[in-house]
Amino acid sequence: MQEEIARSAIDTFISAFNASDDSYVTALLSQALTSDVVFWGPLGRSEGIAAVERFVLDIRRHPAGTGTMVRCSAVDMPDEWARYQWVFTTPDGGPRLAGTDVVHLRRSLIDQVIVFAGEIKPSAS
Repeated sequence: MQEEIARSAIDTFISAFNASDDSYVTALLSQALTSDVVFWGPLGRSEGIAAVERFVLDIRRHPAGTGTMVRCSAVDMPDEWARYQWVFTTPDGGPRLAGTDVVHLRRSLIDQVIVFAGEIKPSAS
């Protein structure tokens, strides 16, 4: 049951990267994250949905064009922490970024996100 809750929050979080318009990003993040979420990203620690939104919008505005973020593994949830793998691919076989996120849930929402991004690689043809 807890894995289903985690999977739903994670998939909603990922959907913010794939929103049809930037104006939907905040609404999607608000459905997945607590308002006081702590985000540990490539540039350090930040707090709040607005900080995560800036990160998501930066990824969405990749110089190679708007890409697609997908969860590419099951959600593994040994306790209240869950982890999953993801891949971000830009259009026309542009750069591909892969990584693993670890999230902590509180009341069915993500209250901490730790991003472990891998190297940018060209897409496999």
